[in-house]
Amino acid sequence: MKSLIHLFFLLLISAPTLFAQSAELSDRVVALVNDRVLLKSDVDNQIRNYMRELRMQNQSAEFSEDLWYNVMESMIDNYVLLEKAEIDSITVSDDIVNRQMDDRIQQLVQQAGSEEALEQQFGQSIVQLRAENREQFREQFLIQQVQQQRLNSVDITRPEVVEFFNSIPADSLPQIPEQVALSQIVIIPPPLADAEQAALEKIEAIRDSIINQGASFEEMARRHSSSPDADDGGHLGMLPMSDLVSSYSAAAAALEPDGISGVVQTSFGYHLIRLNRRVGENIDTNNLLIRVDEEGLDEEAAIQELNAIRDSVLNHGASFSEMAREHSDDEFTRGLGGRMMNPQSLNRLLAINQLDPALYRIVLLLNEPGEISEPRAFNPQTQTAERAFRIVRLDRLVPEHEANLEQDYDRIRNIALEQKRMRVFTQWLQDLRDEIYIEYKIDIPSRFQEPNPDLHELQTAVDNN
Repeated sequence: MKSLIHLFFLLLISAPTLFAQSAELSDRVVALVNDRVLLKSDVDNQIRNYMRELRMQNQSAEFSEDLWYNVMESMIDNYVLLEKAEIDSITVSDDIVNRQMDDRIQQLVQQAGSEEALEQQFGQSIVQLRAENREQFREQFLIQQVQQQRLNSVDITRPEVVEFFNSIPADSLPQIPEQVALSQIVIIPPPLADAEQAALEKIEAIRDSIINQGASFEEMARRHSSSPDADDGGHLGMLPMSDLVSSYSAAAAALEPDGISGVVQTSFGYHLIRLNRRVGENIDTNNLLIRVDEEGLDEEAAIQELNAIRDSVLNHGASFSEMAREHSDDEFTRGLGGRMMNPQSLNRLLAINQLDPALYRIVLLLNEPGEISEPRAFNPQTQTAERAFRIVRLDRLVPEHEANLEQDYDRIRNIALEQKRMRVFTQWLQDLRDEIYIEYKIDIPSRFQEPNPDLHELQTAVDNN
């Protein structure tokens, strides 16, 4: 169980993204976990897929004996957690498994460049990848549920945070980079009348080809749709209606199986929807999306609206947060009154050196809290629009400084809590291993027989929080 924290969680996260290959003809059992059998080929395949994943991300990947034994121990840990899931009657629904498989395959297709390239890399078709790895995905989500239940039960007190901070040598305290708290109001340019009409006429012609000319929905989606699922014929899979735009889910829910909707308009553009099946409040659909040509967007209208909002706040006493709630087109920050947050840590303070370039250029021109930028164009990190405009307010500026409890308590607490959770989880997992029958069928080097948590260095944790 050496390097448990580093490798176990890496494999736990990456395992559902990787796909097993056929077992080698010559194989042997390396370990038993109750009735579960771990084969040498299982470990070899996991390593092969893990290294392929690293190469797809342009990261170095070298095989070593330590890597092989670490992966084997991590897979035994996974089997132990599966046994715990069975004891606790934890289950994962088919819909969740299918949805996560669809999402991950789309990510892999984007990394590979095309479905054909992905199939060539794995030596299997997309259909085969889905069919042969569905149960592997189910098992990995069971493992994640067991893990999260244990981790989420661990909390930390203020005295523990203080003790953690005081244990750091004074000469090892990390430097906290310059940070800012920001708020934004985003406006997506409305389409010009001519561009909107062109998009509408295009999707109506496509619908006529499908309904009256017998064209395949999937083929038309592959040829014309602007949606990320176009390469898959527009198939979205089984999704909760609550996860979809309301006008989309309403139109789909009104259809009979195999029925095709009229033209449906959402903030994404114009849609055609085919309902494949409905199970309760979940729907399986195919989607064909025609966006309005970006060159046909009324950017001046967006700029004028943002200038009017900015003037209302700066010169007429309007509340920035209320204007954000009323006018902003960014779904995440709108409900927060425009406040921007780190999506991973949910911290309000953002390190300037980690801002995306477009936002960084805006912040450089803001000197004092309360200043609001001029409208600037940017590319939203969502599929709602490919181009938008925003104004940004500087709410707070924290200069670079040495970490301290007064200014950085939340950040230090998060780091201390993460490390406490890892320690508790490591011990809990070791206790589970003592309770569940494990038998090795091969000789294990002694250095892999005792837990040795590989916790992150403090500066790395600071950078990630």
